[in-house]
Amino acid sequence: MTATDTAERANRLKALHEAPEILRVVNVWDAVSAATVAAVPGTRAIATAGHSIASSRGYADGTMPLETALAGIKTVVDAVDLPVTADLDDGYEDPAETIRRAIALGVVGANVEDRLRPFDEAVARVQAITSAAADEGIAFQLNARTDAVFRGGNRPIEDSIQDAIQRGRAFLNAGAALVFVPGALTREVIEPLVEGLGRGKLSVIGAPGALPAGQMQELGVARISYGPYTQRVALRALRDLASDLYGTGVVPADTPALN
Repeated sequence: MTATDTAERANRLKALHEAPEILRVVNVWDAVSAATVAAVPGTRAIATAGHSIASSRGYADGTMPLETALAGIKTVVDAVDLPVTADLDDGYEDPAETIRRAIALGVVGANVEDRLRPFDEAVARVQAITSAAADEGIAFQLNARTDAVFRGGNRPIEDSIQDAIQRGRAFLNAGAALVFVPGALTREVIEPLVEGLGRGKLSVIGAPGALPAGQMQELGVARISYGPYTQRVALRALRDLASDLYGTGVVPADTPALN
């Protein structure tokens, strides 16, 4: 992929993030899952799932080496002609260098999590990422993740929401495109986050129990991704098929040739 191709895809992803319609990205983990999702009408961008890439390579979430992560992401980028936004965990030891390497592969956006690092450190890492991306000359779309709600522990949810807003505003001021707040599933959590961050700036995960996408859009959410849940659904289908094969021993006649 040329630098011009990468820049064009970055602009496409930016436009999708800024459009009034909510962007739904279905997470993938390898070439065949990426190609399968890319072929579905309505797919406008592709997101990798770090958890799923790690699981498929024998790693627990958050423990996959950078080289392994980048290799998995490259497989996805090479399989599709769409903008790819990648899950890059916490950015690893040198987040700026991680982003430069990802952009060199054709990645045009990324999730990078704060893991509730001290505020100033978390903001500095976001700034390092956005500065590195700017130096590469593309409209890189950082979906800056804060775990303020997801890992809020026993503190009142109101405190977690305010922490997410404080961190999120700082991330946006440092150049992030969106603020990703896992755990924001209900109206009671989403409404104050949108009020604090602004409409079209909140990114969420469509976990079980979350509001439908249409309601998310009405509330001002910009983007929904699905993290490891897409792989879990695929693995459940595999498990159920294996169980059936040990019974009837017959593959369903209507099985499509997707690989």
